[in-house]
Amino acid sequence: MNQNAVIEALGNGAFDHCLTAMYACKQEELSPYRERIADAVRAFGKEFGSDGDIMLFSAPGRTELCGNHTDHQGGHVLASAVTRDIIGVARRNDSGSIRLKSEGMPMNCITLADLSPLAEEKGSAASLLRGIAARFAWLGFPVTGFDAYTVSDVPRGSGLSSSAAFEVLVGNICNGLFADGSIDPLQIAQIGQYAENVYFGKPCGLMDQTASAVGGVIAIDFSRRTPAYTRADVDLAAEGYALCILDSGASHSGLTEAYAAVPAEMRAVAEVLGHPVLSQVKKSDVLAAMPEIRQRCGDRAFLRALHYFGDDERVQRAVRSLRNGYFAQYLEEIRASGRSSFQYLQNAALYSDPCHEEVAVTIALCEELLGGRGAVRVHGGGFAGTVQAYVPLDMLEEFCRKTDTILGAGRCRVLRLRPVGGLQLTPDA
Repeated sequence: MNQNAVIEALGNGAFDHCLTAMYACKQEELSPYRERIADAVRAFGKEFGSDGDIMLFSAPGRTELCGNHTDHQGGHVLASAVTRDIIGVARRNDSGSIRLKSEGMPMNCITLADLSPLAEEKGSAASLLRGIAARFAWLGFPVTGFDAYTVSDVPRGSGLSSSAAFEVLVGNICNGLFADGSIDPLQIAQIGQYAENVYFGKPCGLMDQTASAVGGVIAIDFSRRTPAYTRADVDLAAEGYALCILDSGASHSGLTEAYAAVPAEMRAVAEVLGHPVLSQVKKSDVLAAMPEIRQRCGDRAFLRALHYFGDDERVQRAVRSLRNGYFAQYLEEIRASGRSSFQYLQNAALYSDPCHEEVAVTIALCEELLGGRGAVRVHGGGFAGTVQAYVPLDMLEEFCRKTDTILGAGRCRVLRLRPVGGLQLTPDA
């Protein structure tokens, strides 16, 4: 469809079946979403011209629900896509180059003649484009070039993984334009991780990309070479709760060493017992080797190993609780996960800087406001960034008002869980 036809189809409701799933809302609530996509189509036309047919794509942000720092040890994680997403408008150009313009950002342009990693691109969006194109070529689907315009409402630094959403979006664009949609969501996630590891230069795990690519609430088992996932969907509103993400206001800058220490210390404990990761070790063996582990790895490493075993089990109990309709028990698992992250994992604060413990303060504020109801936990990597809170609906308005007043306007974001992952938007037949 050309740009005018797409805009007309959006206005006529031809894409509504996709939009109601993407934004977990009723048809009468779709007007702003239709207009947002139509605006993106118009912006694409201004950047790249109005000739030719275009395709529409979306990739969601994600939220980690349970399992804090368990994925990199081959453990279990519960995660979900959210309705905040990146929209992409794309057109094949067969020019041997990719041009991608994100709203408010400079144009990214790469040539596809050389798909090897480039040192000068490390840490940039261009490196992800090149890495994803390289992986598609390796799979037998050469990327011959495209133009794309993207619009995002996944805030950077929000803990909702805007980077994984971008990778999943580009993966879906390449899938739609060059592979006839034959690449499955888990492969899309793995392609994104490959690009981030090898080209971008960040040794990330696979949880973020999997949650964004697959969609819904999913339990992921990282104990095998190819992760397995199963669904554990929940209607939070029907349970009387809203999920909030609170920005603590702390910067992630200078925290690379703190983040890297978590998997490194867990692996060090596993290596004492002759294995590379904790999922291959029994908790009883760790306890039996406690004196040696403390001597060789330090006390914090031992405590972080205990957190791993506890949170790995909590994920599995949380999943069973959701599937059996025991939401109150699910919330107890979330509370316990939060306590363990604070006490054993120790990623709620940098204890070397006691004047700046924004995440810990945000957790304390939420617990005070909730008064024993709901649940609160550190979200994602920790140390800085965000806190996750389950807030009873009858408290939501006051909770948001008070947290925004104390932490700053816009710091509390109410999320909705998205039942679908990254996709190409298609009109009704």
